[in-house]
Amino acid sequence: MLKPHIMDLHIHTCLSPCGAPEMVPTRIISRAKELHLDAVGVCDHNAAKNVEPVQRIGHKDGIAVFAGMEVTTREEIHVIALFGDNRDLTDLQELVWQRLYGENNSEAFGPQYIVDKQDYVRGICRKLLIGAADLSVDETVSAIHRLKGLAIASHIDREVFSITSQLGFIPVGLRFDALELSARGKMTLFEHRLPDCPIVSFSDAHHLNDIGRAKTTFSVEAPTFDELKKALNGLEGRKIIHY
Repeated sequence: MLKPHIMDLHIHTCLSPCGAPEMVPTRIISRAKELHLDAVGVCDHNAAKNVEPVQRIGHKDGIAVFAGMEVTTREEIHVIALFGDNRDLTDLQELVWQRLYGENNSEAFGPQYIVDKQDYVRGICRKLLIGAADLSVDETVSAIHRLKGLAIASHIDREVFSITSQLGFIPVGLRFDALELSARGKMTLFEHRLPDCPIVSFSDAHHLNDIGRAKTTFSVEAPTFDELKKALNGLEGRKIIHY
């Protein structure tokens, strides 16, 4: 049976150099429960090492956790990648890391903590996650689709790191599965140039208090990847109710 499910599918953990140290699995899921979210998405910058720990806590506490990553392309465009299978996400991380150069300076950009489900730090990621991978936006979207993922253009209404800020338009033929509005929820002067594509809104949370600032309600049977994909495509009655 179809019913509303509230999702915030763009959340960073302490693995992102700009993510607060408080963004650890148990606290992310606890905050999601407080806000009555049905699902969250872990989308760290250019990395996926903290997805599984958040999923383990989410499974225990009844919150669906989507496997994701926010890729920074060669043009410095942010693209959200969401997957139904963690192995596909791992393959994307491997591809991105092959094209991501440099080592992080934690004093300049922030630490990059790899944690376990109990929030203990198990390692430090040395890759320069704040950097841009040597992959064009076209290559990135194609790779996500080749790996059976969903490609969402991040915060298209922002003046930095969005496809509209970097290119000034969304190229014809670039097949995004959705366009994300930021928590501000403001369309830009490029609104009239947007392609016919679903609009969603997520928080891009880097701190606990950011979670749920923006969220999207979907009419689906359950908060799963397959149901989300149907909703974005308007299949079998699934749809976006509100963003």
